Amino acid sequence: MFNKLQWRACLFIGFILLLAACSGQRVLMPTPNIEVNPEKDHYEDLHPELKNTEVPLFYVTDRKPERDENGNLEYGYGRSPSLAFGTTVVDLGEDISWEELVEASRTQQRLKDIPLKRRELTEIVRAPNTPLPYTEVDGEIVEDPEYLARRAVAKETFRKEIVRHLERTPRKEVFIFVHGFHNDFNDAAFAMAELWHFMGRIGVPIIYTWPAGHPGLFGYTYDRESSEFTVFHLREVIRFIATFPEVERINIIAHSRGTDVATTALRELTIAARARGEVPRDKYKIHNFVLAAPDLDSQVAQQRMVGDHLAYSANRFTIYTSPADRAIGWSDKLFASPVGRVGNVSPETLTPESKEILSKGYKSFAFINFQSDVDKSDIGDGFGHSYFRNATTVSSDLVLMLRDDLDPGTPGRPLEDLGYTFWRIPPGYPAKLAQP
Repeated sequence: MFNKLQWRACLFIGFILLLAACSGQRVLMPTPNIEVNPEKDHYEDLHPELKNTEVPLFYVTDRKPERDENGNLEYGYGRSPSLAFGTTVVDLGEDISWEELVEASRTQQRLKDIPLKRRELTEIVRAPNTPLPYTEVDGEIVEDPEYLARRAVAKETFRKEIVRHLERTPRKEVFIFVHGFHNDFNDAAFAMAELWHFMGRIGVPIIYTWPAGHPGLFGYTYDRESSEFTVFHLREVIRFIATFPEVERINIIAHSRGTDVATTALRELTIAARARGEVPRDKYKIHNFVLAAPDLDSQVAQQRMVGDHLAYSANRFTIYTSPADRAIGWSDKLFASPVGRVGNVSPETLTPESKEILSKGYKSFAFINFQSDVDKSDIGDGFGHSYFRNATTVSSDLVLMLRDDLDPGTPGRPLEDLGYTFWRIPPGYPAKLAQP
């Protein structure tokens, strides 16, 4: 018989093997239901430079730079004390035209898969190492002027590139994607490229990619600590972008382990802003803060998110959950979460304490519940963890929220109200409920 430690070890090994098994050629995500034969052509009025099968992406990373066998820049899972800012391009099909891509983006019956390919990386600027050297002068922390000057140059270079891209879009917003455990640079780039494409290529897409993807048995433990390492850097990136006068809104979409990174960064920013007497949502311009399949202990999340009032740090604070998310289920068993993990929560699993808290009402806060056993639109990886892109109903809701700026339960976003700030995505969403 296994003891508890041996049982946990077996779970851990199985968890790693399960997630490692989902690698392979990435193809364009299924077309969201909302994009099938849409009444409005969201690509028609795009800037001419954006009507292309090549998706331009900005990236910010604290992955350690490497060189491949041909001397090309790459980023692995090593950690870097400095942040790099650069650009890359993701091809949504190398041998098709823009018109063919648009046609494929409006049907769920594609004649062939559209493979994704990432092109070369261009590192534009690198900030100085953190933390910056400092001294104490008359009770005040004074950071080294030379390092501050180098950081200011990097920040201004970053701003100018973002502004140049903002000129191509009427939406003066940035969309930052924060990936999860076991993801490499390409995983983040592909997820942001296809999501931004189906959003109608609005605003500026940025991937924030942290040192995840360590191979082997200790991959999860390494990635977990890397997720703690990167919090300081993501916090500074959000703070930097919020100071750009040209940026009106910041939208953050985090997945899996990346939800802990994003939530912790937001929590620290929130505490700092309130200590200065500032309103966090105004200070940091956060419009949408989205946690998809969050790998978070429910009790820890409640203490941090509710205890520090993070729902009031964004205009919309949205959490996508699925009781059938097997990866979160394994994580639940591995860490023995007493009341489960946020990614699996549903109204039926709420504790009396949680119901009391949520019954008070949070205008900006919403759980969006996806039931894959009823809704068969998830045609993805087999263990239901990437439903934000694989399930055509869930991706539709993301598009309605991010592109069309709709609140849950409004006529254009007809989710089922379950109470306690919970909403359910019904099968066929949104078409079936939208019909008279």
